[in-house]
Amino acid sequence: MNFTKSILPLVGAFAFAACGQQANGQSSDATAADTVVEKDFGAKSDTYLSEERHRYITFSYSHFGYSRPSVRWRDWEAVLNWNAEDPEASSITVAIDAASVDSGVDVFDGHLKGEDFFDVANYPDIVFISTKIERTGDDTGVMTGELTIKGITKSIMLDVKFNNGAFDERNNRYKIGFSAKTAVNRSDFDLDTYVPAVSDQVDVMIEAEFISPEQFAQ
Repeated sequence: MNFTKSILPLVGAFAFAACGQQANGQSSDATAADTVVEKDFGAKSDTYLSEERHRYITFSYSHFGYSRPSVRWRDWEAVLNWNAEDPEASSITVAIDAASVDSGVDVFDGHLKGEDFFDVANYPDIVFISTKIERTGDDTGVMTGELTIKGITKSIMLDVKFNNGAFDERNNRYKIGFSAKTAVNRSDFDLDTYVPAVSDQVDVMIEAEFISPEQFAQ
């Protein structure tokens, strides 16, 4: 996949630093002081790349009530612009190759790539752009963003957890990792074939590790 042609600030500006906003959208120093907890995120500020061997996006749904298949995308790339001192200033970009959808069943994969579902011939990329990050705990947060599938863009929210950040001595690189989850409705993206027999709601799970692009001497 040519990332430079299909780039998007993501599925997961997994940076979830304090937002300290009231319901009316006005910031409150008092509120921020009460809720913000200092945390050492363990990974220096830098531009991080998704590690191909340790990054997963999967989704599941109800199939006529009999089972919950689990499907993944094999090919996606992300760039995380991580600001360790000010995580809310971080951003992430991601591009998913829609044709890399993998159910483990070849015939079904062909069906998913067709016009009834992802129509990959006309819409080769799935895009997410983060728009807001709000901290909910020491290492958790909610990220709001815009998801585009089949040329349709909708706002979604993801629950995000910061897992770890550290210097990887084996590879002389910094590494940072996140988990995220959300739920989307297929009907919002013209993917509603067989609804409601096959559930409209799809649960999406993300596990991603990012590495600094260059080696360091610690």
